[in-house]
Amino acid sequence: MKDIQHILFVCTTCASVWLDGKRVGSSGGEQLLQQLQELAISWELRWVFPIQGVECMSACNRSCVIAFAASEKLTYLFGDLPVEESASAILECASQYYTKCDGSLPWSERPEALKKGILAKIPPLNKWAKLNIAKEHPSS
Repeated sequence: MKDIQHILFVCTTCASVWLDGKRVGSSGGEQLLQQLQELAISWELRWVFPIQGVECMSACNRSCVIAFAASEKLTYLFGDLPVEESASAILECASQYYTKCDGSLPWSERPEALKKGILAKIPPLNKWAKLNIAKEHPSS
């Protein structure tokens, strides 16, 4: 897995409180990001699986939202994650994702907090790009 770049995206606008069109205080997503960053200080994958805040992941009715992504792997988008109870489960699941060559996260193997709330499982781009190239340029 050393050659594959991994990333954990965390929506920082999730679970925001708005007043007169302006965000008030820190959002649930910002709090979750901070918790993840604090836990990651002692996480064995901290140097190879960065945690990146993202302004909005467009799943506002399902906050808090995170995603695991890596080149040549499935991308997973999870929502409905409770701010106070999810950080350690997210890092545990990220570790599982890291060890899988295709990124597959079977439901039965996920931490309890990530068994629910899956919003998307997106196939790796490279898989479909190779299929399309083969269709457009068949071998003779």
